[in-house]
Amino acid sequence: MKLRVAVLLGMIFAVAAGSACAERPLKDYSFVRGVNYGMQGDQQTIERDLGYARRVNLNSTRIWLSYQAYEKDPQGYIEKLRSYIRTSKRLGFSTMPILFNGNNLNPDTLKPEFRTRGDAYVKAIVEAIKDEPGLLMWDIMNEPMTNDYVGHATQDEKQQRQDEITAFIRYYLPLVKKLDSVNAVTVGYEKSSQLEPTADLVDVITFHDYTQLRSTIEAAYKTAEDVAKKYGKPMMNSETACIARANPYDVVLQIAEEHKTGWYLFNLIIQGYWGEVHGLFYPDGTVRDPAIISAVMGFYRNRNLDTMIRPVPNREGHADKALKAIEDALKDDPNTFRHTTQSTDKLLDAAEYAANLLESAEMMPMIAPPSAQIQYWRQLLPEKRDRAAIRAFTYDLGLQLKRWCQLY
Repeated sequence: MKLRVAVLLGMIFAVAAGSACAERPLKDYSFVRGVNYGMQGDQQTIERDLGYARRVNLNSTRIWLSYQAYEKDPQGYIEKLRSYIRTSKRLGFSTMPILFNGNNLNPDTLKPEFRTRGDAYVKAIVEAIKDEPGLLMWDIMNEPMTNDYVGHATQDEKQQRQDEITAFIRYYLPLVKKLDSVNAVTVGYEKSSQLEPTADLVDVITFHDYTQLRSTIEAAYKTAEDVAKKYGKPMMNSETACIARANPYDVVLQIAEEHKTGWYLFNLIIQGYWGEVHGLFYPDGTVRDPAIISAVMGFYRNRNLDTMIRPVPNREGHADKALKAIEDALKDDPNTFRHTTQSTDKLLDAAEYAANLLESAEMMPMIAPPSAQIQYWRQLLPEKRDRAAIRAFTYDLGLQLKRWCQLY
């Protein structure tokens, strides 16, 4: 009986394992809710950062690899990569490694002489992690045409250089498939208009979108969808969202959901070179814009003027009370011989009252929230606070509250 059960379980396992293999590459990647990540820092930092991502139900990361870093310490580099993929899998994330980066493209890598080095690097990386359960797919090159080699080319040179890059990609796509016949391959093109040259070789059509209008974002999706349909391939947006490119996180995520498309935001942590324009979380777990996190969770800002209900901070008279508190806090004792001044604590209490009304009703810019300035002053010893600046700040908040609530 035990033998029959063991055989039966073995058959079930074999069928399950076979079907799991047969499922890859997948026909649909719309379940991917990912984020681009630098894979920087020690184990503690990586687990902290991925912990933030897990809290908002993200499930995949797209990471940059480097042949230069690999060549400096091949074994150490592979161990770090394998550790990252296993850590990510344990925390609930799949991984899309990027083998080459078009953004910092060295034209010498396109020459035949580089193939020996390139092949050794690709072979070592692919064979080392191809059987890792956390591996989602291979991105052969990130944004192949976004670099100085193409950008600074003359009109006569441009097509030739683009063809060189395409030839490089078309060489490595089948090589990776030969080394790993199971996992999908893709190319992270920066525009959906660039997908055609390798669409026949990739398993998944992936593009990036950083365009400025809903209409242009929709057009980018339409182009990618047309290519995906033409070649019978699934599609995904593997890099999107930038506040400096008029490509808001909440807008692009809503459009991706409408198109039932998987996505990777750029990027996870607000720090470093891209910190000014990208990112979900600060290293301490705070956020820049709660609307971004809301959108990641599938809840979007109401932009329908017919259904929008405008906040009324003074509905219960609290704007009036806040203005009275500001007026009282600004009143010093005018006595000639016993002149006294209000404490900065009283000024900050009145300012916070007004700030909480203004911020919660979204009645002021939040690039530097008043509450942040108030918190900064509160952390200082009273004798270290700039009282004149606090008075001016509190007075200004009162004016803004009065204007927004139309109080006279």
